[in-house]
This record gives sequence, structure tokens and C-alpha cells, in this order.
Amino acid sequence: MTPRPSAAPGTSTTDPGAERFGAGHPVVKLLAVLLVAGCLRPALTSVGPVLDLVGADTGLGTTALGALGALPLLAFAALSPVVHRPGARFGAERVVLWALVALAAGIAVRSLPGAAWLWAGTAVAGASIAAGNVLVPSIVKRDHPGAVSRVTGLYTAVMTGFAALASGVAVPIATGYGWRWSLAVWAAPALLAAAVWTMRTRGPRGPRGRADVAGAAAPAVSAAPEKPVWRSAVAWQVTFFMGLQSTTFYLMVNWLPTIEIARGVPASTAGWYLFLFQAVGIVSGLAVIAVMGARADQRATGVLVSLPMAAAMAGMVWAPGWSPVWVVVAGIASGSSIVVALALIGLRTRTFSQTAKLSGMAQSVGYLLAAAGPIAAGRLADGSGTWTPVLALIAGIALAQTCVALWAGRDRYTHPEPVNT
Repeated sequence: MTPRPSAAPGTSTTDPGAERFGAGHPVVKLLAVLLVAGCLRPALTSVGPVLDLVGADTGLGTTALGALGALPLLAFAALSPVVHRPGARFGAERVVLWALVALAAGIAVRSLPGAAWLWAGTAVAGASIAAGNVLVPSIVKRDHPGAVSRVTGLYTAVMTGFAALASGVAVPIATGYGWRWSLAVWAAPALLAAAVWTMRTRGPRGPRGRADVAGAAAPAVSAAPEKPVWRSAVAWQVTFFMGLQSTTFYLMVNWLPTIEIARGVPASTAGWYLFLFQAVGIVSGLAVIAVMGARADQRATGVLVSLPMAAAMAGMVWAPGWSPVWVVVAGIASGSSIVVALALIGLRTRTFSQTAKLSGMAQSVGYLLAAAGPIAAGRLADGSGTWTPVLALIAGIALAQTCVALWAGRDRYTHPEPVNT
């Protein structure tokens, strides 16, 4: 029998038949990424529409409910800076797989009777989502270096779509089966995504244990040590843009239904307002890809996606009868802003490693800012007896995001171009 010839250095030895249907196939890789994207928000957005039911059942007050909504964001902030380390040691694909299994477990646990399970499961779910938040954008950068904006837009559209679906069906499920089942059903998609994602862990092993499913040669590196991403001004600009847009998103996700209910809107209708907010975001997230184009300078785009949120909040204060219109405007701003924020992480870095580190930094500091939002909103509402200060807070954050966009959108990199060795 004639022995199989050795592969050339830097090429994959994967059997062609396995490559056709396995982890290296572009369709399988993209499908797996999109399935993970669909699991990263329902565990969060399914809570807001039933927050009143959770409070009535558990006895938690407005401030405590705000803290419950902020808990996953605190987990994001705590774990995002270190997620790249196990990703480098064990492989990003393997860590994402473990995170999906833990996410399903956390969702199931928080739906058990007892306040302790609610808090513990929410913390586990938040920690699991943090891993996906950080590693998936870096995987997109590695596997699609020439199409970061397009793939990010598609990934974000799926993420936003499932987030919207979770918001829309939360109250109907809670009405028929209770709020615990309304939260628990989202363990199933996480398990499905984990089953598909196992295909991504079967590629040939690359350096440092990473699954080298792309089969690409290692990039050129600099002989000098690379400066920490935390010392880059560009990294901080991207981080603040990420944080400000995340803050407005989670303020809306946690409190929009409650604000509308306080104005006399039925709970089921308020839940569909949140669905509308996120559904519009899907379309705007895809549309902003065309606006971004292939340009490296994204300052105009950053301003364009930031200002509508401030306008929407002003409208909700001065013309509350037009709430559906303002919800649509806010959704346009939110859906497009997250695409720009995630795309900037890839556009402002040169390598897979830099992208993972910037993703961790941006989501750590960014979600720490975002975590303060629901808590601050709860305290403002408790202290004033009205939701107008909360709407003003969201408008102010959106204006700050507009200013930051003028810096984060510039054609700059977090690190200088490496010297070939």
C-alpha cells in the first residue's frame, strides 16, 4: 500500500472528506458561531418583561431587582479580562463549549424555587456568557480577517434576534406556566449550540493547544515584547464606546417594560415593546454594515448610531403617547451601536491575540459601566417616584457615546505594526 505523502509545513493534514463536513467547513464554522450568538442574550432579556412577577414572588424591591439585572454584567466585568488565558491554554473552541454547557446549567438552576438559586444561577449564566462575549469576536477575527464587519453584523443580528424573541415570549410563557419556566426554556438552545459546537473542537491542534481549524500559518511577530493592551489609548477609546452603548442597552432591557407598565401599558404589551426595540435592532444592525463599508475610519458611523438614542429618550419624556415610535428610534440606535462596537474590536487590532485581549478589556470595563446602570436606575426611580430621571440618564449616556465615537472611530491600531523576524 502506498503511504500517504506528508503534508507541506503549515498545511492541514485533515482528511478531505472530514474537512467537507467537519469543523473546517466554512458553513459549519459560521453556523456554529451563529448558534452561540443566539445563546448570549436570551438569558438576560427574558428577565425584564417578568421582573414585576419575580419581585412579587420573591419579595425583592426595585433596587434589589436592579441588582439582579446587574449581576450578569458584574460577572462580565470580573471575568472578561482573564477569559483569553484559558482560551490560549486550552483552545478558544473548547472554552466556548464549556461555557455553553455551564450556561445551560445556570439557566436551569436559577429557575429552581428559592431566592438563593435565583442569584446563584444568574451568576453562573453571566460568567458563562462572558466567555462567549470575549472569545467569539476573536474567533471571527481569526477565521474571517477580511470580513470582520460583515460577519460581526450577521453574528450580532442573530444575537439581537434571539434576544428580541426572548423578550416577546417571556410574558406569554409566564402567564401560562409561570415566570420560572419563562426563564428556564432558554437552557435548550444552549445545549443545542453546545452539541453543534463540539464539531469545532475536533480540528488539528495548533500552538498552545488551540484548535487550528483555519489551517493558517502563524503571523509575523515582533522581536520586542508587546505592550499591554491596557496601556493603549485606542483600546480605552474602544472600551468606553463599548461600555456606553452597553449601558443604554441594558437600561432599556431591564427597565423599559417596567417604565411602560408604570404609564398604564398592559404587561404583555410592554413585553412586546421590548421585543420591538430589539427586533428593529436586527435590521439596523445589518443596515449599518453597508454604512461602515470597508473604511477604516468609522467616526461618522459612530456619531450616526449614537445620537438617535438621545433623541428617543427626549421623545419619551416630552411625547410619551408616541412611545412605539421612540422605541423604534431607540432600537435603531442600539442595534447599530453594538455592531459598531464589536466591529471596532476587530478593526483596531492586528492579530488574534490582540483581538482577544482588547475584547476582554472592552467588555470588562464596558460591562462594569453597564452594571451600574440598572442599579442607578432603580435608585433614581425609588428616590424620585418617577422614571423621568432614568430616561434623562439614558439620554446623557448616549450623548457621551457620541463624543467618544469621534475618537474610537479614527483609523488607529492598539499596537504598532510588528517587525518581521
